Amino acid sequence: MARDSTSFSAAVLPSASAGRRRLTGPLLALAAVLVSSVLAGIALGPTVVPVEDVVRYLVAALTGGGIGAEEVTGYSIVWEVRTPRVLLAAVVGAGLSVVGVAVQALVRNALADPFVLGISSGASVGATAVVVFGVFAGLGVYALSVAAFLGALGATVLVYLAARGSLGLTPLRLVLTGVALAYGFQALMSVLVFLSPNGQAARTVLFWLLGSLGSATWQSLPVVTAGVLVTVVVLLRHGRSLDVLSMGDESAAGMGVDAAVVRRGLFLLTALATGLIVAVSGAIAFVGLVLPHMVRIVVGSGHRRVLAVAPLAGAVFMVWVDLLARTLVAPEELPLGALTALVGVPVFIMLIRRRGYLFGGR
Repeated sequence: MARDSTSFSAAVLPSASAGRRRLTGPLLALAAVLVSSVLAGIALGPTVVPVEDVVRYLVAALTGGGIGAEEVTGYSIVWEVRTPRVLLAAVVGAGLSVVGVAVQALVRNALADPFVLGISSGASVGATAVVVFGVFAGLGVYALSVAAFLGALGATVLVYLAARGSLGLTPLRLVLTGVALAYGFQALMSVLVFLSPNGQAARTVLFWLLGSLGSATWQSLPVVTAGVLVTVVVLLRHGRSLDVLSMGDESAAGMGVDAAVVRRGLFLLTALATGLIVAVSGAIAFVGLVLPHMVRIVVGSGHRRVLAVAPLAGAVFMVWVDLLARTLVAPEELPLGALTALVGVPVFIMLIRRRGYLFGGR
């Protein structure tokens, strides 16, 4: 896969080093915005902590420094509650953005997002089983995440087996299979909630389905962070192959790229990444749809450029969405998906009117 993409880029595409030079300034600026956004996300909330105190608490936590007895409450808010949540928001936003880029190339549809493959619906079945029937209760606070990830893996296997044909994983077949199984998973989840002996199960499941980072802890960060980093690195390495894949299978074959092999690898990578993200955040819609298009407007359609910028843009976006979710109606908390939909729905409609469906005419 890497060999094919390298030979293609040498023959047809512009110099990668020149592209990197043009991106250095925007990437540094966006990184600075992300750092500022993280500090703001930690400082702001129902209880406002001055930024200088936030920095001091973070330095003390990282270096083992001391704080005054009267600062224990502020330190706990900053280090134990807000910092892991804000960092998780950044990781989730980055992950959804890059997976969105990959899925749109995978199915060759500009209106696709990470949840079009039905993986999030499978994760939702696993999470619902925990909420309703206490499955994996012995795992304690990790029960929901483990069950959601196992549900995502099960959905991945089913979608792959159902969508695979004599020609491999074709884009249209993959989309239709993912959508159909997603409806099936949602129906199963509804049955589980209906049969629940717990009257609050529906509310809990609904809140999780719309996305929340309220259960973020330091323990929930390492695995999903590693998964997102691996996904970003792998996709960046094969960005040229994504350019070729988006041109169609016949064009890809003419350029020496095996579209079936690339598509199969992309499907497995994006499915696993989506499962990891959904397991810690719930199903946050529209981020993977909106952010890739916003980035393309700024940096162009080359996948390496988009994949370099999208993680930072998605991280910034999700940090601020999470901040709004926990402050707009404090002390209550809004589901993240409700806020992302307020942005995503108008953009989705605009894209349909402007671009049309890839498989449905214009």
